[in-house]
Amino acid sequence: MSVNASEGCDSDIGVEPADKLFRFVVHGVLLNLIGAGGLLGNALSVVVLSRPQMRSSVNCLLVGLAACDTVLILTSVLLFGLTAVFPYTGRMRYYYYHVCPHITPYAYPIANAAQTMSVYLTLIVTVERWVAVCHPFRAKALCTSSRARWYVLGTAAFALAYNAPKFFEAEVVERLVDGESVYCVTADLEFRTESYIVVYIHSLYMIVMYIVPFTALAALNACIVRQVRRAQAERARLSRVQRRELGLATMLLVVVLVFFLCNLLPLVTNSFEVFLGDQFDKLDPLVKTSNLLVTINSSVNFVIYVIFGEKFKRVFLKMFCAGGMRWRASRDSPEHTRDDSFASCGERVSMRLARNGTLRRSELRGSRGAMVGGGRPRPSPAPAPTVYYPAPVTELSSTSDSRWNNGHARAHF
Repeated sequence: MSVNASEGCDSDIGVEPADKLFRFVVHGVLLNLIGAGGLLGNALSVVVLSRPQMRSSVNCLLVGLAACDTVLILTSVLLFGLTAVFPYTGRMRYYYYHVCPHITPYAYPIANAAQTMSVYLTLIVTVERWVAVCHPFRAKALCTSSRARWYVLGTAAFALAYNAPKFFEAEVVERLVDGESVYCVTADLEFRTESYIVVYIHSLYMIVMYIVPFTALAALNACIVRQVRRAQAERARLSRVQRRELGLATMLLVVVLVFFLCNLLPLVTNSFEVFLGDQFDKLDPLVKTSNLLVTINSSVNFVIYVIFGEKFKRVFLKMFCAGGMRWRASRDSPEHTRDDSFASCGERVSMRLARNGTLRRSELRGSRGAMVGGGRPRPSPAPAPTVYYPAPVTELSSTSDSRWNNGHARAHF
């Protein structure tokens, strides 16, 4: 099949110059730049959260969240960021017509699986905080690092299983453009039947990716906010551990708030696609903007951790900043050699309680002996003060349907 060289694949036909410019700015520039920053931030998050002093159940979940966000950013750059360069600038033609079409049938399902995993790991982190804040006596049994690892693995298995049909949605076809063989991605119409689109792409997707997680997140965070407000009213009577848990809950509330803001437009665009049908093509700029918002959501958690996570910021400065090295040296004294991390939800809590007013038996016997030998008691040496070690605390602890339209995948997450 021969196609005019200026057009290429079906998705390139009839695209206005203004649309190419918008796609280049949103995907080719902003998405690539934000994605690059997100990859760096997620890598730093994994390094810091994996430190021994940061080990806890919630941090294990956050490491898994950073990992799946990294996969989502990489696939978004490969599918949307780099492919937006050629239609507007004419550069990266080989990638546009030869590399991307061959990786799209695999990268696109993986991107959706990473997104599903990100959504449900955010939900699990919220459940963990709800247990820690609202049911602290159950936290020790329910929130452990070993359980958190199983939660991450289970979420990954569910995400892959749910998105497995997407591996069969597309196929690669060869086109001849002015004597040059190029490749394009088209929908596999034999697999994407009308029933498949209605049941899996529209109905099941709305339930699994929006209704269930959004409803649960709203309810759980309402309970957490109510408990945080109640605790803030009694902040003067809170222990150091309780204040740290309160700060951790506040930080994760910000993470969920950013999640809601970045996924609101994708929710609207996916709803429009269900009801508008073919007229949805007129809202293509919203699709591109929603893809950018999903990338932003996967890229900003590191910034949130640095701003709201005191322990995360402290460990990060100690590891990567020269000033942090001097600060660490000034703290290298016996009182700071003990690990001051508190494993969230009651894990690895270790504290020494002061016993005021008690004497050791040897001191008591010495006092009695002094009374018997000399009649008048001699003052015995003052007992060594019992040191109270504060409970160690760990401070730290995106959604999408896709449309295969005219030869290329268009995902509005």
